[in-house]
Parts: sequence; structure tokens; C-alpha cells
Amino acid sequence: MKKSPSMADRVLPWIRVEGSSWSTAGLWALWIVFGVFLVYPLFYVARGAFLVDGELLFDFFALLFTNPVQREALINSCTLGITVTIATSIVALPLAMAMVRREFPGKGILNGLLLVPMVIPPFVGAIGMKQLFARFGSVNQALIGLGVMDRSDPMDWFGSGFWGVVLLESLHLYPIMYLNAAAALANIDPSLEEAGRNLGSSGWTLFRRITMPLMAPGYFAGSIIVFLWAFTDLGTPLMFEYSRVIPVQIFDLVTDIHSNPMGFALVVLVILMTVGFFVASKKLIGSGSRAMMSRGHTAGGSSTATGAETWLIWGGAGILIGVALLPHLSVMLTSVSQRWALSVLPSEYTTSHLVQVFEHPLTVSSIKNSFFLSSLSTLADVLIGVGIAYLLTRKAFRGKNILDTLAMLPLTLPGLVLAFGYVGSFSNTALDVQVNPMPLLVIAYAIRRLPYMVRAAVAGFQQTSVALEEASMNLGASPLRTLRKITLPLVMANLVAGGTLAFSFAMLEVSDSLILATKERFYPITKAMYALALRIADGPYVASAMGVIGMLILGTSLMLAGKFLGRRMGELFRV
Repeated sequence: MKKSPSMADRVLPWIRVEGSSWSTAGLWALWIVFGVFLVYPLFYVARGAFLVDGELLFDFFALLFTNPVQREALINSCTLGITVTIATSIVALPLAMAMVRREFPGKGILNGLLLVPMVIPPFVGAIGMKQLFARFGSVNQALIGLGVMDRSDPMDWFGSGFWGVVLLESLHLYPIMYLNAAAALANIDPSLEEAGRNLGSSGWTLFRRITMPLMAPGYFAGSIIVFLWAFTDLGTPLMFEYSRVIPVQIFDLVTDIHSNPMGFALVVLVILMTVGFFVASKKLIGSGSRAMMSRGHTAGGSSTATGAETWLIWGGAGILIGVALLPHLSVMLTSVSQRWALSVLPSEYTTSHLVQVFEHPLTVSSIKNSFFLSSLSTLADVLIGVGIAYLLTRKAFRGKNILDTLAMLPLTLPGLVLAFGYVGSFSNTALDVQVNPMPLLVIAYAIRRLPYMVRAAVAGFQQTSVALEEASMNLGASPLRTLRKITLPLVMANLVAGGTLAFSFAMLEVSDSLILATKERFYPITKAMYALALRIADGPYVASAMGVIGMLILGTSLMLAGKFLGRRMGELFRV
């Protein structure tokens, strides 16, 4: 009679790497880290949504669809996500077609300019846009001066705040859609489109029947990220006071986390929607074959643009970039304004707000906190990311796909989901945010930005020949010494790029900072900016000055990452 396998026989293969005790120890540590700081908070949230006083109930989850307030928040969030996805698609798809399929003077410069909107989070840009499009803001003042608008009845451009959120998020997220669409388009074998032309297709018909189905995987990858980002963005709706959306409802319920299960139900809804969209997209993408006979000469699909096409591309892109830069320009102008009211441009200028950033107790402490938190989280990302990348590319073990999924999950899992789970699951412990949120802020930043580090490191390991490592070990070097002396120096450019992005995005992390930083002395930069923006006097001016610093940090990091990764940079923003 065959003996059934014991529990140890079933578990050990998942926590063991054959022939390497160090790798096995590292795999153990990774399973523990992901179990404690990723899986457990999600389980805690799910339990809180359905288990009330030890009884399994679905009442609070049902209220999401029957309660008028929660139902309105759900509809608004879905509408917001769909609208932003459509807007970014309308902008990004023609850009991708022009940039991939046409060669023209200044193409490299334009490609870099198209990514400029990423250097300012929409949370920061909202301060500038409110200054421009307020009822008595710059745009209305210009229209009044031209006699187009009545001074006694200026236009309310953003109304309830919905269109303001849509505009800011669309301008911030179209580069992500563009990067995914351009990468997908570049991978299409041009001979397939040429075959379509030979059969009589052209223009819109060719795009609809041939090009779009072939680039669908990349497009849907970008669409998923854009939709979920817009659906779960917390900072921008808060700045526009657009409160009837799911993220703001969750934010408001954090203080009642132990007495009101509605917050758990909302977070579970976000998780289910996230998973549902991924499953649906994978089935949609996998419903038909899109394999191509050849992908070795895709560059042949581009052609030299005519003079008219070049002017059209530069003109259209120039208008887009000009609009996308409005938040940046407004934030910079606000930061140097002594007074800006009832005028198109500031009536008085000053550098006092920029100086105050480095003198005001709240701003100084927040900058120190953000540098400290981001440095620690980036160090953790480098160590963990290199370990994961090494295991995924150099070792064979059971559960590799699960480890890869867990490592990339934070890229799509909304920050407010993890932050809410951390507040609840670690309360009354050594990691309680009400006592000291710094440890959980470091952990949250590290988990959220880990995918950038993993993607960058995996790309480096894949480009490095295993033969070099084998030669080192054949000469007597240990695996650890080989990793330190041979492999890591060869992938250092990728690690610098991934680490730079992880650090800069952690510096400007919004959801985790707003939810976890509960005391003023622990505020990071973004929480301090939010607190300042709510102050009536000089708060928005000082917050804008901090936003300028944030733009410099993020802009520098994107340039460094682009320098090291080149065209592979778009892979960091793919699902």
C-alpha cells in the first residue's frame, strides 16, 4: 500500500532550492515577508468585511449596493476610471502610432518631452490647477479681460470636482498608456500590416482589423493600470473636495476601523474589482492567438514622415505637452507668488515660500522624514529585489510563478488597500501607527515600489550571461562571492535605475502617507503638503514650493532611469 505524503513532504518543496542552502534561506525569508506584510493584511481586511462578532455576515458588503451614499461613490469611481482610461487612450494611441511608425527630426527629444507629465503627481498638480481654473482664477480673469465672460458670473470649470480630477489624472497617466501602446506596437511584425494593405485594407480598417488586435495585450496592460490608478487615486479627489468616491470614503473610515466594518467592505470591493479586471483581461487577451511568424525586423515598419506629417505630429504633441505642463507651470508660479488673486498672473513675486520650505518646522521635519523613509525602503527594495530576481532567473524551485506574482502584485494593488490593512492588522502591536507609524511607512513604501526594483533587476540578470558566473565558480569562487564580484557589477546600471525610481516614487507616495502618518511629527512630504494646502493663509503657496522640490526629485530620477534603461524603461510600468 502506497504511503500518502506527509505535511512536511508537501511543504518542503515550496521552501527549498535544490543544492543551495543560501538560496533556500533567502526563499524562506521571502515567503515570510510576503506572508506577513502582503497576504496577512489582505486576509485581515477580508475577515473584517464578512466576520462580525464571530458570525459570518454579508450585510455590510450588501450595503455597498443598497446604501445611496456608497452606491453613488461606487458609480462615481467607476465613471472616473472609465473616463480617464478613454481620455488617455484617445491621446496615447495616435501618439504611439506616430512615434513608432514615423521617423522625423527631433523624434528623440519629443519622446522625452511626452514623459514630462510624470514628474508631478496629480495630487500636487491639483494645487496649481485650482489656481488657474477657480471661479476667480487666471483663466476666467483672462476671459473677462477679453470681454468673453461676464465679471459678475464667472464660469465654474470643474463644478463638483469630477472634471478637475479627470483632467489631472489623464494628463498624469497618458505617458503610462503611451509607453505600453508604443511597446506593443513596436513588437508587431510589419509584414502582417503589409499583407493587409495588399488585400485592400487601409487607414481605420487596417488599424481596427489588423493593428489593434495585435497590440491588444500591451494596450490592455496599460488600460488596467490607468483604470485602477484613477479608480483608487486618493490625493487628487481630496484636493478637489470630490468626496463621493471609494478612495475618499475609505480614507474617512480609517478612524473608525475597529467600530465600522464598512471600511473593510469597501477595501474588499476594491480588491475584488482589481482581481476581476485582471482575470477578465487575461481571458480577453488569451481568447485568440496573436503569435507572429517573425519579430526580428520590426523596425522596418517605420517610414520617414513627410513635411506635413512632421508639422502635424509636432503640432499635436506640442499642444498636448503645453496643456500637460499647465499644472507644473501653475505650481511653480504659485510657489513664487506673494499675492495671486483676481489677476491672470501673480501681482507680486517672492522667494520667501521657497526659503520657508527649509525653515518651517512642518516642512523641514517632513523632508527629513521622507528622505529617511525613502532611503530605508529603497535599501530594502534593492536587497529584496535582487534576491527575487536572482531566484527567478538563476534557480529552479517550486512556486516560482507564485513568487513572481507576489512580487509584482503591489504594482496593481492600490496603495490605500495595503495602508488600510496595515492600520487594522497591526493595531495594538509594536507596529501600531497610532504609536509610531515610521516602521509601517518604511514597509509600505518598500512593498509598493518593490516591482520597479524586481523588473529592473530581472532585466539585468537576463542580459547577463550565466557562463560568466559558471566560470567564476569553476575557478573556486562561492555563489555569494560570484554574485558580489561578477553578477552585481554587470547589472549595476539596472539596479541604479530601479533604485532611483523606487526612491523618488517613495518620496512622493500619497495614499500610504495620508493614511498611515497620523501624527504631525511623523508627516512625510505629501502629508505635509496636504495639511498645508488646507490652510487658508500661505499654506497653498508653501505647499506649491514643496511641490517644486518634488518635481525636481522625480524629474531627475526619471532622467537617470531613462539614461540607464533606455527603451526598456517602459517595462517598469507594465502589469
